[in-house]
Amino acid sequence: MHHFHYTGQDLHCESVDLAAVAKLYGTPTYVYSAATMTDNFSRLQRNLPGLDVQICYAMKACSNLAVLRHFSNLGAGFDLVSGGELRRVLAAGGNVRASVFAGVGKTEAEIRLGLENGIYAFHVESEPELARINHVAGQMGVRAPIAIRINPDVDAHTHAKITTGKSDNKFGIPLKNAMAAYEAASKLKNLRIRGVQMHIGSQLTEVGPFVEAVKKVSPFVTELKAAYGIEYFSIGGGMGIVYRDALASGQAAWWDAQPADKRPLTPEVYGAALAPLLAPLGVKILLEHGRFMVGNAGVLLARVEHLKRGAGKNFLIVDAAMNDLVRPAMYDSYHEIVPVHRDSSRRALVADVVGPICESGDCFAKDRPLQDVGEGELVAFMSAGAYGHVMASRYNTRGMPAEVLVNGSAFELVNARETFEQMIAGEKIPAFLSIADSGVRKPDR
Repeated sequence: MHHFHYTGQDLHCESVDLAAVAKLYGTPTYVYSAATMTDNFSRLQRNLPGLDVQICYAMKACSNLAVLRHFSNLGAGFDLVSGGELRRVLAAGGNVRASVFAGVGKTEAEIRLGLENGIYAFHVESEPELARINHVAGQMGVRAPIAIRINPDVDAHTHAKITTGKSDNKFGIPLKNAMAAYEAASKLKNLRIRGVQMHIGSQLTEVGPFVEAVKKVSPFVTELKAAYGIEYFSIGGGMGIVYRDALASGQAAWWDAQPADKRPLTPEVYGAALAPLLAPLGVKILLEHGRFMVGNAGVLLARVEHLKRGAGKNFLIVDAAMNDLVRPAMYDSYHEIVPVHRDSSRRALVADVVGPICESGDCFAKDRPLQDVGEGELVAFMSAGAYGHVMASRYNTRGMPAEVLVNGSAFELVNARETFEQMIAGEKIPAFLSIADSGVRKPDR
């Protein structure tokens, strides 16, 4: 479910006309729905009844400060993967003490930053990392809370670039080697064993892999609780969202119309399958969902530049590009593209939807059926709240897009569009490249 819908002929986010957002702040612009984030958080939390659950929002999906504050206000901790993300949590007023620090390559400086700010636990990916954390903690005269990430060798049946729980992925320690790793950790005097963690991948659309992984790791959790008194089991994140029929999926009628065996994975199905498996463990359960929390809570607004008619092919050229939303170029990902103002009287159009960047890969969709839209009109890329703005770049010297947060009938700019001056603020031309010293003749005046 989400809060993007047509009111009359105009696309709205909650009670806000998206055309009004574009008029005030321009395009390309990301627009997020606070109500959708709240619903996603609440449904996930209430569908694991009887469990001590802490949601640690995987902020790599969307790390805007306003989004982080919103989740913090709801009671979330954070799953963070860099010192920069930790500083974002602090800047947003988030609770570092309810947050976990993941990632395969934590630097000593990042470990120190986490310890200085009372991180709930480091999720350790390798034996050398145990030694590094122990070393830094020893220098600081503290004990570092840790949990080892287990790689359960479960196929998540998702895109190859976002699967993380197979034995040939870079993440975690194989289950068969995990007890030896915990025994090694127990001998390091500056470490405190606090829990155990796993995460098998992203955009999972069925509950089976989650069930398989939990069943596989649960006996080990019981062993660790007996041996080291662990207090939590993090089962990671990874629940997928709807990309096809994304606009319609915001309506209850759409869900009701789906055959029972074809319905997308929901918090209700997820919780019903996992709660009975987790309850007997008697430990706190951490969830680290990101895409599910924000993916369908955001759209990218873009403006049509031209319709280019080619030999047997139409190209709808918009002002957004792969630097603004890289997922289609990087993952061949599908995003539904809809007009901000729909008009059923217009003829249908089939076109490749492309951006202005000088790359053939700057293509959002091929041979996509669309409503005929003309120069200056607006379109929205649905389900763009996760891995959108956070993966944006300045390629072709294009400024980073703006971000807007909607709450009911109110909306506010929460990240201004980057200016050219901001883009080059950190750059300089060294003195040895001055024209006077280079031998290059100055142009005649």
